[in-house]
Amino acid sequence: QVQLQESGPGLVKPSQTLSLTCTVSGDSITTNDTGWDWIRQFPGKGLEWIGYIAYSGSTYIIPSLKSRASISRELSKNQFTLQLTSVTPEDTAMYYCARLVYDGNYYDYWGQGTQVTVSS
Repeated sequence: QVQLQESGPGLVKPSQTLSLTCTVSGDSITTNDTGWDWIRQFPGKGLEWIGYIAYSGSTYIIPSLKSRASISRELSKNQFTLQLTSVTPEDTAMYYCARLVYDGNYYDYWGQGTQVTVSS
């Protein structure tokens, strides 16, 4: 059974850097043909895909966040991390990590999500 668990601060002040970690069990983040994604959901709105780190280690961030976001991984801990700099209240959202299966291009496992509020 694959499990993903997000962790990080629930409250961040404006202009600070948000760091969220997804710990994966039951699979390796280097398993072929998988992507490890970050997705967020704004209050009362739909999902926004942030980006991914592939099993190979390559990363992609959506253009609107490329200047502020990065995704990295720690293989020894089977974790991947999202860093978002210069946060504003508009970054307040529920943040999820998920596993993308390339064959079929679908998410098969999600974390439960972690609420992040940006407020002074």
